[in-house]
Amino acid sequence: MARSAKDHKTNALRELAATGLPHEALFFEADPSMTGVEIAHAQGEEVDAVFKTLVAEGKSGAHYVFLVPVACELDLKKAAAAAGEKAVAMCKARDLLPLTGYVHGGCSPIGMKKRFPTFVDETAQLFDTIYFSGGKVGCQVRMAPDDLGILVPFRYADLTV
Repeated sequence: MARSAKDHKTNALRELAATGLPHEALFFEADPSMTGVEIAHAQGEEVDAVFKTLVAEGKSGAHYVFLVPVACELDLKKAAAAAGEKAVAMCKARDLLPLTGYVHGGCSPIGMKKRFPTFVDETAQLFDTIYFSGGKVGCQVRMAPDDLGILVPFRYADLTV
């Protein structure tokens, strides 16, 4: 049975549509075993412009969202410093859905159940547009980092190893 565009709507895409901010939603067949780098290559995207959304918990119990390039690793010490925490630890995959409304591999910085302090790796400033999850596995959003900042206030920081 064919799926309509409405079937593809996620919280992130609904929020984007409501704002009218320029963006492009991209859908692809998702193989759960593919890495972000493999997906970027398969989609013909510049790997450094594709970002993954990571959620961490600080020593204080507060949660934070970090966007880093898919080919890079989040440096937990740098992330903690950016968030003003003594330390941060990655949230477990099983905790993502109740916390954010999204599953592992489909977590978007837009449309989470609650807005968390958000940090984007400083390399995003090198690109006119970046790619990140659209809120489900097999969906990406392409938009300008400045436009993302209108919808989800964030700070740039050096976040990678």
